[in-house]
Amino acid sequence: MALNLRQKQTECIIRMLNLNQPVNGTGTANEEVYKILIYDRYCQNILSPLIHVKDLRKHGVTLYFLIDKYRKPVHDVPAVYFVQASQQNVQRIIADASASLYDSFHLNFSSSIPRTLLEDLASGTLNSDSIQRISKVCDQYLEFVTLEDNLFSLAQKNSYVQLNDPKAGDREIEEIIEKIVAGLFCVLATLGVVPIIRCPHGGPAEMVASALDQRLRDHLLSKNNMFSEGGNFVSSFQRPILCIFDRNFELSVGIQHDFRYCPLVHDVLGLKLNRLSVQGETGGMKSFELDSSDPFWVVNGWLEFPEVAVEIETQLNKYKKDVDDVNRRTGGTNGAEFDGTDLIGNTKHLMNAVNSLPELTERKQVIDKHTNIATVLLGEIKERSLDSYAKKENDMMVRGVIDRNELLGTLKGKGSKMDKLRFAIIYLISSETINQSEVESVEAALRESEVDTSAFQYVKKIKSLNVSLASANSASRSNIVDWAEKLYGQSISAVTAGVKNLLASDRQLALTRTVEALVEGKPNLEIDSYLVFDPRAPKSSSGGGSSHLKGPFKEAIVFMIGGGNYMEYGSLQAHAKCRQPVKHVIYGTTEILTGVEFVEQLTLLGQKMGLGNTGAPPSSTH
Repeated sequence: MALNLRQKQTECIIRMLNLNQPVNGTGTANEEVYKILIYDRYCQNILSPLIHVKDLRKHGVTLYFLIDKYRKPVHDVPAVYFVQASQQNVQRIIADASASLYDSFHLNFSSSIPRTLLEDLASGTLNSDSIQRISKVCDQYLEFVTLEDNLFSLAQKNSYVQLNDPKAGDREIEEIIEKIVAGLFCVLATLGVVPIIRCPHGGPAEMVASALDQRLRDHLLSKNNMFSEGGNFVSSFQRPILCIFDRNFELSVGIQHDFRYCPLVHDVLGLKLNRLSVQGETGGMKSFELDSSDPFWVVNGWLEFPEVAVEIETQLNKYKKDVDDVNRRTGGTNGAEFDGTDLIGNTKHLMNAVNSLPELTERKQVIDKHTNIATVLLGEIKERSLDSYAKKENDMMVRGVIDRNELLGTLKGKGSKMDKLRFAIIYLISSETINQSEVESVEAALRESEVDTSAFQYVKKIKSLNVSLASANSASRSNIVDWAEKLYGQSISAVTAGVKNLLASDRQLALTRTVEALVEGKPNLEIDSYLVFDPRAPKSSSGGGSSHLKGPFKEAIVFMIGGGNYMEYGSLQAHAKCRQPVKHVIYGTTEILTGVEFVEQLTLLGQKMGLGNTGAPPSSTH
């Protein structure tokens, strides 16, 4: 059975809502208990895409509150807490128990609670004579946000800046790596699998892979380990591969404009936790949900925007035809004499019409929703020429060049400040060599539009560094690396390596191509140097050339450190579905970023290094 992260995480949450009792076939506990749910902001985000209010009611949750809000006592009712394991949350739980806010406390931490905090909880409740109210303490290992069956985020903000900050010390880097490892461990524990881990040499990817390998090894030695697989000799077809990458592996994808529906909705309208708010036709703001329960979104999310507009029109016409059909069949025959057979036939049609009304109403709501979203998108596309940006950026990535007049014309034309900055950075990344006078003209055009060029200067610095690395002889190369590592922290991976091949004619991303090679397990120069970790194998043999470690694999988990996006997710899913046999790929990242949010992190890094003009922050408005 294919790994389904959304289903697995939902099952864990439902069990938690039922006081960690087993649930029956209908998904509810055998004995219904009314209860209160308390969560923090992070755990609210975990619940939001998976559980709706009606689901909470179904599982006996009558009230739900944020932990940091004032709450009145509700006696004779158990409370389910779902929070991160932090000092602040533990102190609040102790205060709630001391004040006897609820009858009993079922404490669920989103990851493993450290021993020191557990001791604080025990001593705090003991001292206030409220320890008897604590019914259960559970580590849930759910510290990640699942947005779709095959898409998750650790919701760890600014990880790209933190890992690439030139001023970051070893201890700070280790803390971030440990946080990422803890999140990935939660994902694997929820799925119940121990994967074969592959990653490129060096940088954050190797650091995370190595630490995760050790964490899994330590856990497998414990008696109560959460992984239900068999022994060491499970073949690679039963175990997935976990491919770990760092954002610098393919920087351009975090910056590019995309003209497909799902990435556009995310990038332009700010889709967050499967929800977005847009201007309604009557002027007020309307909130919409876009997830697997929306059939139009599921089927058309990866089409180019013009195709989506056509599909909305087609669905609307089909709906109108079906409504006319119902009206015609229930309206009787004009001028016909009334007899019994007509009454029986008409009653039958009327019953069918009544039965079809809910389905027609639901279809109309979906059509209206996407009409509203597409209308707002179209306004943005026209005002900012987003179709032109997407096409020109793609052309640059494929060809590696752009006509100078076209380049400067775009920078002086339509678009927000951030659109222009993103376009300029893609020009920089896609160019094989840096034409100094052309770059100066680009910088002048950006300044003319009052754009903060810090991000542009930062990428230029990395690019020139990589050019130096490529041309340096072996004697001087080590010095450049030493200097670069001090200056850039972890960002020495080849941002522009093989840049002309980043987008082939079929729009296949470098990440997709590499994942395909890792999953297929065939000899390939691009991945032969990749490290291999098998947490189930003896330490000495892990990373060796054992054949089962190299694949092929049926299932893959792809994790991007430093921020991912819907363009990457869509590319991986499309490629997995067209393989024979069909592969199954789960995509995860430290956080899901729009192009604007990622460039803001690059801007911050540029400013930390004293690059660019910091007078006018790049605005995403227009």
